[in-house]
Amino acid sequence: MQNDNKNDKEIQFNYAHFDTSVPERKSGTAGINKLSVSENVATLRAEARAKQIPVADDETLGFLIALAHAKNAKSILEVGCAHALTSLALAESLPSARVTAIEKDENFYAAARENLGKFPNRCSALCGDAADVLLSFKDGSFDFIFLDCAKVQYIKLLPQLKRVLERGGVLIADDVLLNGWINGEVPPPAKRKMLVAHIREYLDAVTDDGELITSVVGIGDGVALSVKK
Repeated sequence: MQNDNKNDKEIQFNYAHFDTSVPERKSGTAGINKLSVSENVATLRAEARAKQIPVADDETLGFLIALAHAKNAKSILEVGCAHALTSLALAESLPSARVTAIEKDENFYAAARENLGKFPNRCSALCGDAADVLLSFKDGSFDFIFLDCAKVQYIKLLPQLKRVLERGGVLIADDVLLNGWINGEVPPPAKRKMLVAHIREYLDAVTDDGELITSVVGIGDGVALSVKK
C-alpha cells in the first residue's frame, strides 16, 4: 500500500514512498494470479485508487486471502489500514474471523470505520499511532497480522508485533521490495536511500530472528512472511 503526495492534507497521511510518477513493482506472476473479491470490495478499491488512496496490490491481497484461509485465521490485525479495504476483503472471505484495523490518519480512520461497519460484531477500526495502540493488546492476541503502515515504522513496531502474535501466528509485511529498490532490481533514488535502509533493517531483523521463520516472497511489491515459532 502506498501514498506520498505533496499537498498539506495528504502529508498528514504520508506513507513515505508513494509517487505516482514511479510505477509500483510488478512481479513476474502478476499476470497469472487473479484477485477474487466481492463486487463491493472491487468497487471500493477502484474508487480508492482513483483518489490515490493507498490500497494493497491485487496480487498481494489475493495472497493474503489464500494464506488466511490456509491458516484458518480467527483473529486478524491490519496495521496501517487506510480505508480498511484489505480488512474488509478478509472479513468477507473469512466469516468466522475477528478483524481489527489500526489507522493513524483521522480521515482514513473515518472511512475505515464506515467500511468495517458492515460487520459490527466482529470488525473494528482503531484510530491512533500503532506503537501506542499495540500496547493495549494482550500477548498472543492475533494469529494473523498484516503490516502496511509507514515503512520506516516496521522495525520499530516489530517487538510489539511479535508480542501480540500468537505462537504459530503469521506476520506479513508489505512492500518490502519497494519498486525493486531493496533487492537491486532498480537503483533507489538518492532521496529514498534512508527509506531503503529502514526496510533492509527490518528484513535483516526478521530473517535473523530465532523466534521467527521468515521467507521473502516476490509477489506484488514484495512481502515478508514470518511465522512465530
